[in-house]
Amino acid sequence: MDGHGRSTLKADEDGLILGKIAGLEKIVPDALVFEVLDELGIENGRRCPLTHDIMFRVVLAMGLFTHLSIRQVFSHCKRMVLGQVIPCRSALAAGRQRLGVEPLKRLFEKLCRPRALAETRDAWYRGLKLFGIDGSIYDVPDTEANSNFFGRSSGSRGEAAFPQVRKVSLVELGTHLEVGLTYGGWSSSEKTLALDLLPLIPEYSLTLFDCGFFSYSLWIAIISRCHALMRVGNGMKLTPIQILSDGSYLARVYEDSDALRREDVDRSTVVRVIEYTIDDPQRTGHQVRHRLITTLLDEVAYPGIELIILYHERWEQELVNDEQKTHQDPIRAEKPAHFRSETPLGVKQELYALSIGHYVIRSMMLDAAHDGDVSAQKLSFVSCFRIIQNRLSELNSVEPNKLNNWYECIKEEMLSDKLPPRRNRINPRVIKRKMKKWLKKRSIHRNIPPLTKTFEQSVVMKT
Repeated sequence: MDGHGRSTLKADEDGLILGKIAGLEKIVPDALVFEVLDELGIENGRRCPLTHDIMFRVVLAMGLFTHLSIRQVFSHCKRMVLGQVIPCRSALAAGRQRLGVEPLKRLFEKLCRPRALAETRDAWYRGLKLFGIDGSIYDVPDTEANSNFFGRSSGSRGEAAFPQVRKVSLVELGTHLEVGLTYGGWSSSEKTLALDLLPLIPEYSLTLFDCGFFSYSLWIAIISRCHALMRVGNGMKLTPIQILSDGSYLARVYEDSDALRREDVDRSTVVRVIEYTIDDPQRTGHQVRHRLITTLLDEVAYPGIELIILYHERWEQELVNDEQKTHQDPIRAEKPAHFRSETPLGVKQELYALSIGHYVIRSMMLDAAHDGDVSAQKLSFVSCFRIIQNRLSELNSVEPNKLNNWYECIKEEMLSDKLPPRRNRINPRVIKRKMKKWLKKRSIHRNIPPLTKTFEQSVVMKT
């Protein structure tokens, strides 16, 4: 551990520097943090308060204490010590910059792995582990650096108010664990980003995709790795070549329009198509033709009605997006974007910190669910998140007995707040306030030069 542990910050009475987050050791061991720093050759050249390992943990804590400023996050990590001065905001910002993004990325890759066991509830379909791939958009602070790097959307009413990051995630659906992520700017293609996640999908699994992800190259890459179930648009030409006993049928999808016109089987692959409609007028998609394609061609082993019902498990990934964006790091009056960082490097750090923080929460929930022999989907994410935020500081030692006792108490408290059964309900896809009376922010409203006169100097009295 040469090059580490040289922080000049005062330890607390238990010998810990960041003692209030010592409980993270259960999911993110200190040894793993040092392993990442060692692999990347990141060392401290001299003694200083904010060493790389200290800043590493502070940035990770930003993913759990998203409602706090960076300086308050540091205070939330460290117990009070007489004579210890809290580093200023600029020192913490400089420490983040020295750390960089790569340690967060490497830690995510090492830590965030699938954890569903054979007995884990709601994680399997007929021996296949369930995964989902979907994209999500995050607003980032409106600075010139973020705008130049990530870009922003535009439409008939002009440019969007904030630059945006597009993230595509791989989620283990039964556990809500995000086990892979890739990202790009606003203009990045979800289909292209998704290709980076395919090597992370284990064999003997079934991956669910939302409508809009289909491309021939992506589909071929998928089927060489695992099974897939994807919704496709009604404009896609799928001509039956064999009708199956459950009403689904086999069809060919072609590499491009030229292969389709020539019916070139060498540039095509066979898929199973499942079509259905919804006859309940209260439900979204009423009387709309829905079409699923899948690599599961045997209608006896994998009945169509089961796959239709199973496809809606994809919403478990939508819930993961909701957990991160609405509950873990919500937009609010004092923080109108999802992240707080004004530079691309800081945004990337926060993106990984948020996902690692989510993995910590969901891993603890999974451990509690296994202890209680319930599905992890039956536990309230919001309640468990608050329990972790509230109880982290109560651990005053990482001595194994005390650490294990603290963790048992955490899991017991999580199990005490189970969710009621999900109601058979529907919410219309509408918003209450679509337009506002205020003018839309345009490019002329950004980077306004500083004022040259005081208010008093600006006043002209009528005479």
